[in-house]
Amino acid sequence: MIISPSSLDTPLENLLNNVNEGKIQLPDFQRSWTWDDSRIIGIISSISQGYPMGAIMQLAYGNKEIKFKYRPIEGATVKKDVVPSFLILDGQQRITSVFQSIFLKKPVVTQNEKHKSLQRYYYLNIDKCLDENIDRIDAVISVPEDKKLKENFNRDIILDLSTRELEQQQGYFPLNIVFDATERENWLLGYLGCAPDNKDKYLKFRADVIQTIEKYKLPVITLDEKTPREAVCKVFENVNTGGVALTVFELVTATFATYEFDLRKDWEESKKQIRGTDEQLKSDVLDGIDETAYLTAVTLYASYQAKLDCGKAVSCKKKDVLGLPYQSYLSCKDKVISGFKMARKFLLMQYIFRKKDVPYTTQIIPLSVICATIGQSVFDRPDTQKIIEKWFWCGILGEMYGGANETRYANDVEDVIAEVKGQPSQYRTINSSYFSATRLLSLNTRGSAAYKGIMALIYKNQCRDFCKGTTMNLVISMDERPDIHHIFPQDYCKAQGFLETKWDCIINKTPLLPQSNRSIGGDAPSIYTKNIIKKVNISETELKTRIETNLVNYDLLVSDNFDEYFIDRAKKLLVLIDNAMGKQVADRGSENVIQKYGQSLQ
Repeated sequence: MIISPSSLDTPLENLLNNVNEGKIQLPDFQRSWTWDDSRIIGIISSISQGYPMGAIMQLAYGNKEIKFKYRPIEGATVKKDVVPSFLILDGQQRITSVFQSIFLKKPVVTQNEKHKSLQRYYYLNIDKCLDENIDRIDAVISVPEDKKLKENFNRDIILDLSTRELEQQQGYFPLNIVFDATERENWLLGYLGCAPDNKDKYLKFRADVIQTIEKYKLPVITLDEKTPREAVCKVFENVNTGGVALTVFELVTATFATYEFDLRKDWEESKKQIRGTDEQLKSDVLDGIDETAYLTAVTLYASYQAKLDCGKAVSCKKKDVLGLPYQSYLSCKDKVISGFKMARKFLLMQYIFRKKDVPYTTQIIPLSVICATIGQSVFDRPDTQKIIEKWFWCGILGEMYGGANETRYANDVEDVIAEVKGQPSQYRTINSSYFSATRLLSLNTRGSAAYKGIMALIYKNQCRDFCKGTTMNLVISMDERPDIHHIFPQDYCKAQGFLETKWDCIINKTPLLPQSNRSIGGDAPSIYTKNIIKKVNISETELKTRIETNLVNYDLLVSDNFDEYFIDRAKKLLVLIDNAMGKQVADRGSENVIQKYGQSLQ
């Protein structure tokens, strides 16, 4: 859809009257007004000289299909039953600052540059406004609620504007009467009588300043009421690049609020259910699921149900999330929460225990929807687990979830559920996934999904710690927190001149507890293995058993034979990957592999 906004130079007074009457309000997803005293003074200075302050963008509000919760601009007293004609998308800070400082009769509640709360009235010093050698910003003054400026710890009053007579005598014009014609003229007549030369000042001030403000216009860009929610979201993102980005969740929250429903509060309750209540574990593995991911999962589930009911295409793109009907959310959310609980259980069964170890948080979205759709009893079947595992590991080791994923979410939900039901499945992620043997050489940090995935497979292979002999299970991971360490130590490898691309890649790494890492130090394996045997008082046979659960050839390790150890472990990792993906790594004997490893990995 092409949006054709209209633009019109609009008198400031008309805008402020519309704000006061509630014809112009804010969508509830707008943040609070935040401008401080100095910025208010700056915009008053600009308006009083007729300088532009930028365009205002508003949305015509009246589309029955798109409703947002709205609220008055801060300071406006609007009856609850007043429905706005327009919602401000860009310009809230400017309009609110001007409305409060030059339209309302009460003090402006603002703050100083150090964020200390202030209440201020704003004035123009007439003499300074008329002096061409004085910057206009220096003619604008703000005073406290009692209209007295003080110094010396509030002991001495340096300016008292607490009565009309004092304002007129000292030539300080109160800005909040500029659009109140009767009160403004009464003030100026009083000012005329204070000194003989005030007539000339009065005439010039009225012509140069008051009339400039009265006639001030600013461009207002209006998006028509047919503008879709997705476009509103995109426009808001574009015009608020300096602030906090508007999320899809906030727009949907504003929409659902028209049903007197607090989506954010509901999400907080749902989050507790998704992440569990165990005080020790805190369900850390799902901490990466935020409100937008949750809402995307609900949309995806609802979309899949709509496909079953009426054959609609499954989709969870931004426009679909923005268009999620309120009733659909209510009817689907509990199922999705149960899906996340099953997804959590599945991740733990794959030996993924912590948020930082999750390969792709995005993949949990379709996983939760798959689980929600098939239900607990089907999820628990061994054949179902095998199907989900194959898809899950192909997505990780094939690194399929690294880009825009909404289409993949939909495809995977359709394919995996079809396979579980025994129906024809395209299995698009499994069929297109591919792992190259040379990829092992470039996996050296946990930033990669494949790196995290392979480490989880090593955990799942029941690897044991060198010193303690404990299996790297859920309790150990959450309590003692193992980390990834080099098997041939870094300092030793550097001293021997081994290639960093080999000793620092995943082939030379495994999960270990802190005690084992300290015991390894920078020594050769032939030395640190003997130290461990002595230190923890175990037999060499026991140490060999522990080390080999990490897919390490013990004999090659203790003979410090890095090259043969390296090839042997690479082959074992590839077998682990074969089993997880349900298909073989195809390039084991390719020329590229032989070039990179020095031999085939067949």
